[in-house]
Amino acid sequence: MAVSKHLISKAASTRISIQSLIACAIIFSMLLLGGVLSWKNYSSVQQIMVSAAGESAAQLGRTLNERARRLIDPPQNVIRLLAYDPVTQAHTLAERLDRLPILRESLNANEMLSAILVGYKNGEFILLRELSNPDARQSVAAPDEAQFLVQVISLIDGELLGEWRYYDRNLVLLQAEAKPDYHFDPRTRPWFKRAIGQADTVMTRPYGFYTTHQAGVTLAQRSAHGDAVIGMDVALSDLSVSIKDLRVTPNTKIAVVNRVGTVISSPDTPQLATERADGGLKLPTIAELGVPSLKQLFKLSPERNVPLLYQANGQSWYGMRAHLSSFTALGAELLIAVPKAEMLTAARRALAEELRWVAVITIVLLILGWLLGHQIGKHMRVLSNRVQALSAFDFRKQANTRPSRISEIHELGQVLDRMSSTIHSFQDISLTLSHETHLDGMLCKVLEQLVIATAVEGGAVYLASDDGGGTLRLAARHGDTYPRILALDAHDSQKLADHVTQALGGDQYLAVALDDRNGKLLGVLVLNRPDTVSAADGSTPQAFQRFVEEISGTAAIAIETRQLIEAQQRLIDAIIELLANAIDAKSPYTGGHCARVPHIAELLLDHAIEADSGPYAGFTMDEAGRYEFRIAAWLHDCGKITSPESIIDKATKLEAQYNRIHEIRTRFEVLWRDAEIQFLKDVAQGDNPETLQATLERHRQALRDEFAFLANANIGGEQMSDADLARVARIGARRWWRHFDNRIGLAGHEIARFNGIPAQALPVEERLLADLPEHIVPWDGLPPPVAPDDPRNVWGFNMKIPDNAYNYGELYNLSIRRGTLTSEERFKINEHIVQTIMMLNSLPLPEHLKKVPTIAGNHHEKMDGTGYPRRVH
Repeated sequence: MAVSKHLISKAASTRISIQSLIACAIIFSMLLLGGVLSWKNYSSVQQIMVSAAGESAAQLGRTLNERARRLIDPPQNVIRLLAYDPVTQAHTLAERLDRLPILRESLNANEMLSAILVGYKNGEFILLRELSNPDARQSVAAPDEAQFLVQVISLIDGELLGEWRYYDRNLVLLQAEAKPDYHFDPRTRPWFKRAIGQADTVMTRPYGFYTTHQAGVTLAQRSAHGDAVIGMDVALSDLSVSIKDLRVTPNTKIAVVNRVGTVISSPDTPQLATERADGGLKLPTIAELGVPSLKQLFKLSPERNVPLLYQANGQSWYGMRAHLSSFTALGAELLIAVPKAEMLTAARRALAEELRWVAVITIVLLILGWLLGHQIGKHMRVLSNRVQALSAFDFRKQANTRPSRISEIHELGQVLDRMSSTIHSFQDISLTLSHETHLDGMLCKVLEQLVIATAVEGGAVYLASDDGGGTLRLAARHGDTYPRILALDAHDSQKLADHVTQALGGDQYLAVALDDRNGKLLGVLVLNRPDTVSAADGSTPQAFQRFVEEISGTAAIAIETRQLIEAQQRLIDAIIELLANAIDAKSPYTGGHCARVPHIAELLLDHAIEADSGPYAGFTMDEAGRYEFRIAAWLHDCGKITSPESIIDKATKLEAQYNRIHEIRTRFEVLWRDAEIQFLKDVAQGDNPETLQATLERHRQALRDEFAFLANANIGGEQMSDADLARVARIGARRWWRHFDNRIGLAGHEIARFNGIPAQALPVEERLLADLPEHIVPWDGLPPPVAPDDPRNVWGFNMKIPDNAYNYGELYNLSIRRGTLTSEERFKINEHIVQTIMMLNSLPLPEHLKKVPTIAGNHHEKMDGTGYPRRVH
């Protein structure tokens, strides 16, 4: 024992302060790092610059090779598809011209293509060329509006005849011109000869195009039936433009050559080809290009993708050759020459800047290292004591330490792992309590982290039954198997905990009651803690039990909050559905609408979310968004609570609280009686009875026909023509005598409509159908704030307001062309969405429901902006 104490005492005496250790380590490390970095950068700068040059050149080669592949592959894919197109089997010019839209789309699919052509075994030929190049347009004398040229060779009466046809962008023929001197035989062209004899796509060597005299290559493919060859022209000038932006430095020289040194493309000389004496085209050699650096590079033949330093025209260059696999048939290679001075300028500047920063950082970190070591050493023991108490769930008790040469690390080493795990669990518990919205999910996550934090073997949460019965239901468990139901025989918290402990089978279980703010039992938290049971008396340490009770109180508050939120949520949903059902119950014509719309809307939403193609392939919505959408669907027509039933239920044109066709029929009855009275008067005066009887019958039949016509028009089933409207006006012009005052027995709002209208002396002759001033119902006060220039319109409405609130005019209503609603009544029905938006915006909606007014208020908008009430696009 004495020897052990001596060794421990000796080990403690040899420990050093963390302050001194950290300060010395930082200072030494930074000095060593700064020295090594400076020496390494200085000694390897040349190698870095060469590697940078090589990597840049290699990347340039890969980029151009990839661009060349993208240039060739799409046309090859298109031409293989066109080999099966009906154009390859067309026997007449009309059949070939019918395929021009397909050829145009194939041409537009690749901006590098200049023409698409088809040659046939009998010598016939068709070519579609886009006239986007000014030189090409000039060479074929194209009209100003022409966008495409179609060159045709047709076999007519055994003779091959040429024709040029000019089309605009929509393939509308602008001009057709016969070309007697256009003697083009596709069978003599190299692309036809090579492609007709094999099944694969071929690429010609560079040559001069027959019409434009541009240099280029042709991709050709024999048709599926072997009777024709499809070809696509690619101008070399387009290839030159595509590599123009690949220079590593401003004076980098680039050229694409074949294996014998013929220049195929150069960004500095887009138009390489020159005309020979025989009318053909000639491409220059690398020597004729006039670029000494590229000429010397071609002679040296360096290894591909490896930079070579050489001299040309008194200047140092880095050169490289890269094989272009996409132009294998041409044997093409990329030559790259980069001036050494331009390549190394940035590297030298970067090296100087790096050295300055290394010096500054080294000095700053030397100072910070000493200050940091001083601060860490001063506060380490205080921090160690606090962390040790937190890890043991006791802010006063100190735990034993393990041997260490550094006293602070010696104390922290015992508690660091457990402290980290415990703090992490506490953070997860806090986040779960504050963010998880579902009770079951919250309980599972909190229980899992609580088991980890307390280092127990398992746990469970039981909740009291909602009906107040004597049972506990298992809501969450972790690590063990627990019974799903426990009988509740005690209501005192301590007795209940003891009862649950015994029911589960022993002292190794710690049960804590979960009570709400009012002391009502919510449930029980159970932990299986065999490692924390005291060996002496089987009890639980007070620190551990106190910690669990504090955590259980937080969990109880969280459970109560979640239950209140869910109860409030159910109440809100029930009130919303109650409102929607009340609106549905107002009218038999719209019954069930408010209940059907949410169901249909959710079906559409599910379909959009599940779509894996089309415009909704990436559409998604979380659960909060779906709930907001569902609430908006239930409330989309809440404004209909303000819509008058007389308009919603208006089944005929003359209906206004009741069907006014009965008034019209009564007036016809009056006219019927008047006709009979007039008949009797004329008979009494001695006129011919037979003539009068015939006149009376005609009058009666006219009245029957006219009333039947008005009654049918009142239904609003068919659209009324101008002749029907004129007949309504003629019928309405009939006269009848009114002998009674029309201003008595009226309600106050009806009498108000007679204000300013003088009374007429009785009896008075009136029209059978009339639009009277008292039929007009003006706006009571101000009209709804839906006009764009209305200062009250803060919702962005954009609707046309009728001049009056209602118009009960008989002619006006019977003249409705289709349906039963006037423009005023249509506006009143449409106004329900205005009321919906205003009502919903007046509600203090929580943040997760802020979009409900917008979603609900836009269900009558249209994609083209013709909807209402805002006319949004």
